[in-house]
Order: sequence, then structure tokens, then C-alpha cells
Amino acid sequence: MIRIGVIGYGYWGPNLVRNFYESKGSQLVCVSDLREDRLALVSSRYPTIQTTRDFRELIDDPTIDAVAIATPVSTHYELALRALQQGKHVLVEKPLASNTDQVQHLIETAQNHHCVLMVDHTFVYTGAVRKIRELVSNGGLGEIYYYDSVRVNLGLFQHDVNVLWDLAVHDLSIMDYVLPFRPCAVSATGLSHVPGGTENIAYLTLFFAGSQIAHIHVNWLAPVKLRRTLIGASRKMIVYDDLDQSEKIKVYDKGITLNNHQNPEKLYQMLVGYRTGDMLAPQIDGTEALTREVDHFLHCIQHGVEPETGGDAGLRVVEILQAASQSMAQRGRPIELRVGTLQATA
Repeated sequence: MIRIGVIGYGYWGPNLVRNFYESKGSQLVCVSDLREDRLALVSSRYPTIQTTRDFRELIDDPTIDAVAIATPVSTHYELALRALQQGKHVLVEKPLASNTDQVQHLIETAQNHHCVLMVDHTFVYTGAVRKIRELVSNGGLGEIYYYDSVRVNLGLFQHDVNVLWDLAVHDLSIMDYVLPFRPCAVSATGLSHVPGGTENIAYLTLFFAGSQIAHIHVNWLAPVKLRRTLIGASRKMIVYDDLDQSEKIKVYDKGITLNNHQNPEKLYQMLVGYRTGDMLAPQIDGTEALTREVDHFLHCIQHGVEPETGGDAGLRVVEILQAASQSMAQRGRPIELRVGTLQATA
């Protein structure tokens, strides 16, 4: 039985606490939060769980095997580093840290202490995203052309990160999991409409070595909540609507065919033909994503294996976010991606 401590009982912490408490492979020992009223909620719902306002008591407790961190992004690095140095396995809410140097240090520390380091890229563990990966992997979609996503809502404004780090991180983790190729450059634009605040609306474009492109629109100031993604390919196309409870994924047998493209002298005669077929809404595993994620974290600890969303996945996502913020500060100037080094394109 793996003994767990959770740091942070604000927005996401209660979900982690519930899942670890209900998991057969773990024993939830202690919850830490700075606010007494939050800890009072823990005590009322889980009377057997210890609570503390001092996270150091939890991290330094030798009887606790692993720590889950659900605190503001700016605190992730220090908390995760201290836990790893104490020999504890660590699950960190997304994104893993505030920059690539911090992430690399966490990865090295986890390796040196033989600990599991995992980032909470929750969408990777949803039945819908795992189905999309399956559809992409089996080649039925054909050649991937684009990934296009809209992820907008009214609030919640974050004080320590911009909208890219808060919302676009979800799409970046999904792309990292389902696509068989990595972006090589990024361009981003965005603005803040709150005095002294971070960017609350942003547009992110990712470039690849091949003929693919990705675009992500995120916004904290939209009148409606949208969570819709299009994945276009040569044979079939996917519409993924996370808010659709009955048909989250729809696979369309639609596309185009090009005539006379073999003869460069007759390109002006090229005709575009449209192919329209059936729409399929595949069956989706309804297991709660966080339940699957917690079980995976515990499995990795028990068997000493690398998580699907381990430190390397966290590093790739943070590198893109860091480059996007750099690009946004330069009004969309493309930034080349290279893990550990961010270099502006000429």
C-alpha cells in the first residue's frame, strides 16, 4: 500500500484527494493547504486524514511514499524538488514547472533518487484522447494535415501564468501524446485586457518539419465555453468536442482528391474533387481520467517504470510554452524549438 500526501486543496486538489482516497493501491495519509477553511473541508469529508498548513511536515514525513502537488505553477519546482530530494515519488499538476531549466533539474533529481516523476496531463488519460491516439496510430486517418483547437471560457484568471500556460497546455499535452511528430518552431500572439495582468487571450501556431501545422486559440474572456478540436488528415477527419457528453469524437470520411497533379505543366488545370462519406462516433471508455491517471502513477511506482506523462513529456510541453511566451513578447516572432535551448529564427 503506497502512502500518499497531497499538497494543495484548492481547485484541483479535491479531485486528487478523492481519487487517491478511493484507490485500492494507495492510502491517503495527509493533506496540506495554507488555508484553514480548506483543511476544515478535508477533515469534514475525510475524518481519518491528517491535515497541516505546513507542507514541510508532509514532505519530511518518512512514512509518506509519494506526494501529489496541486498548487500554483510558480510553486511547483520548489515543492517537487524538495519531495524528490526526500526520496518521494511525485505527481505534479500541469505544467510541470515554470521553465525548462527547472524541469530538467527535476528530471535529473528524480533519476538520481530513483523516484517516479509524473506530470498531471489529465487529458492524456481520457478515453477520448486515447481513442484519438489509436485512430492516428493505426493509419486509418491517412497523412495528418493539421491540428486546430479552440479552448475558451469566461475565467478563471490565473495570477502567476498567462492563458497559454493555463489552457493551451492541455492541447500541447494532447498533441504530444497523439501525434507521431514534434513541432520544430512556434509563433504566438496575445494581449492582456486586465491592467497589470497576464495575457488573457492568445493564438498559438506550431510548425513542423513536414506539411503539418497546428493552431490553438485560448481565451479567458469568451462568453461561452468551447472545447473543440479538429484533426484533419488525407483520408478521414476527427472532430473532438470535450463538452459533448454523448459523442465526444466524430470521425468523418471526408476529404479531397486532386486530379492532374502528376503533370506540373498542367497545374492550372488541376481539379479538386470532394469526397463525402459516413460519420462514425466510436465508443469511448467512460473511466474518469484522473482515476486512470492515479492508477497509472501507482503502477509506475510499484513496477519502477516511466509514466506515459513523465518528466520528458513535461519538458517538451514546457519548452513550447516557454517559447510561445517569448514569441508573444516579440509580437509573434517565430521561435525555434530545441530542448534546453530556445533560439529565435532569423
